[in-house]
Amino acid sequence: MASNPTRSEQASGSAAAVQAALTKDAARRTDASGSGRKASGYGLPCSKCHLYYAADLDACPTCKNKERVSPIAPKLPPKVAQPATETVPDSATVEQEREEFLRQFKSQLMEAHAEAMKAPESVCKLTEHHPGEPGTAEICTPCYERLQERLDVCEAALHIDLKEAAQIVYDAVWADASDPGKTYQNAATALLSELRKRAGITAFMGPFQPLTH
Repeated sequence: MASNPTRSEQASGSAAAVQAALTKDAARRTDASGSGRKASGYGLPCSKCHLYYAADLDACPTCKNKERVSPIAPKLPPKVAQPATETVPDSATVEQEREEFLRQFKSQLMEAHAEAMKAPESVCKLTEHHPGEPGTAEICTPCYERLQERLDVCEAALHIDLKEAAQIVYDAVWADASDPGKTYQNAATALLSELRKRAGITAFMGPFQPLTH
């Protein structure tokens, strides 16, 4: 006949069962708490300071801003400049503007002519050439002095030495003896070229050539 267990054995068995249940519950809580903490990565950057902060945070830890922006700016297509449409004025407007321009130009021309007529008449300062009444000056003093200098240079060129002129003619005649009919022409050309060179004449000076001050 089996004997009944003692009280001490029952108490030890109950304590062991309680300890096992506590250990199992602690392990379950540990697993639950460990599985609940998940690693959180970085979210979008802050729209104000552009700082990347964790995705589980509601606001930026630096500037406390709650808005985020995309890290890559969208590429917008370039705007094509629309060509400006040129408005062509009508013929009536063009004609009116032309008449107004001609009227103003004519008015300015008449004013300039009136001022020139009111200006005092210039008198020649070379009184020795005008024994009677003083002559009217038709050229300014700088232009007169420039023409006088040019005339002095041309006059000095005409005073060429006879031996120098003869040497120029001789060299021109014997420079090309292949055509005897051109000897006089070559001599004349050489002499005139030398005179123009000494006078400083580089181009033909006609009556319409302007005089520079």
